[in-house]
Amino acid sequence: MSYTEIEYVVEQSVLTIRLNRPEKLNALTMTMIDELCDAFCQASQDDQIGVIVLTGNGRAFCAGADLGLVGDTFNANNPDSFMARAAPQSESNWYEPRDPGGVLALAIYDCHKPVIAAINGPAVGAGAAMTLAADVRYISESAIIGFVFSRRGILPDCCSSWFLPRIVGMGYAQDWVISGRLVEAEEAARSGLVNAVHPPDEVLTAALAWAKVVADQCSGVSAVVARKMLDYNQILADPASAHNVESRGQHLAGMSADAAEGVAAFLEKRPARFTGKLEGKILKYFNELTC
Repeated sequence: MSYTEIEYVVEQSVLTIRLNRPEKLNALTMTMIDELCDAFCQASQDDQIGVIVLTGNGRAFCAGADLGLVGDTFNANNPDSFMARAAPQSESNWYEPRDPGGVLALAIYDCHKPVIAAINGPAVGAGAAMTLAADVRYISESAIIGFVFSRRGILPDCCSSWFLPRIVGMGYAQDWVISGRLVEAEEAARSGLVNAVHPPDEVLTAALAWAKVVADQCSGVSAVVARKMLDYNQILADPASAHNVESRGQHLAGMSADAAEGVAAFLEKRPARFTGKLEGKILKYFNELTC
């Protein structure tokens, strides 16, 4: 698939995906959503990619759905709206039509590579909500975030009603979603929504540095399975249940070449050279860790 509204660049095992409608503040279109879903799916299968950085071109990260494309942007009865068509690969147990932002969030969440969002500027609506599916978020100190759905007469999308309370707690989530108010970078960091705040011209550099450390020094299999374990174990009733999940995972990982390499590299005081792939029994285990 050729891309017209995003950029897809791989350098030294790090994929940088840039939203590329800077003149429209990178507002989402169905074309952009389709391209992003394809990009994350493609990256999942590419062994040359270790980590993904998601950011925006220009002064904004993403202004949410492009409200200027059609009069009834969210009206499923409008054949040109975001909600008019069923999402690709939909199944009978899905509500139709599916929220396109949610399809995108699931593509990010299901990706087999760690994802860091470099929020380089304003991120509102779906533009904010889509970043919740990333594993780590860095933000520009001048950026604002807004879950502004109530101010548009609509409801949360991008699976944000699931992600947001788990990241920041119900108190912040209810405040932000009910009021739709804009959140500055300092509050976003205080809440735990973002991991770090950087000057505007340093946020992408910092995100790329984090990505490079993970790509160079960590087992990609360990990183992505551990991410899934962290999510899955939040639904368990007690630590003993988590112990069972961890024991099985540790047993499978312990038999891998990456585990042998990690120990050998430590003992030999050299950088590890991980070559493991998400396949076989560990892939089956990964796929079973669903919430």
